[in-house]
Amino acid sequence: MFKIGLTGGIASGKSTVLTYFKDKGIPYIDADIVAREVVEPGTEGLKAIVDTFGSHVLQDDGTLNREALGAIVFHNEEKRQLLNGCLKTHIRNRILELTSQYESVNTPILIYDIPLLIEGEWYTMMDEVWLVYVNELTQIERLMSRNRFSKEDALARINSQMRLDDKRSFADVIINNSGTLQALTAQLDTIWSERLEPLLQKNSIITVHVSKLVYKK
Repeated sequence: MFKIGLTGGIASGKSTVLTYFKDKGIPYIDADIVAREVVEPGTEGLKAIVDTFGSHVLQDDGTLNREALGAIVFHNEEKRQLLNGCLKTHIRNRILELTSQYESVNTPILIYDIPLLIEGEWYTMMDEVWLVYVNELTQIERLMSRNRFSKEDALARINSQMRLDDKRSFADVIINNSGTLQALTAQLDTIWSERLEPLLQKNSIITVHVSKLVYKK
């Protein structure tokens, strides 16, 4: 199974890139979805958060109040590390479980959408790392427009993550999303035709050969 680690930053357009390949039928693991799963009511992840930050980060129905938690951690590096410590093991175990499931059905290509791909050292288990890159000025403008953040809040969110420029040295493929959607789509079309389609075709040939061997037996 060919493993692709997809990373980027807030407002970089990583979700748009993932959607492109999802629409092509490529399976994926979304770490944000996993992170939500491991903090559902009754989970060890949610219990760890409450033990660390207090019950005021819960809604009245017992679910996690993400806005309240975000207000605590995004402006405080120490608190953010505490949150990562609460969830790191639970997220890792679930991602590895999902990986095993995909491997068991001979999935040819799997994309890992993991924001902390570099920081969490997930990149070490990938065959390729793809970085969705955007310059910081565009990143700030998109956050201010999309989320209606002040410039200060936008910078705080950006600075809470590893800088995209610092991720470039880890990347096998850099997808530049500082321009238009059309320019991004053109890059993705090239990646699809030059990198992924050949892998799928190769896997199809191997599958046919294996099927013939089994049939002959």
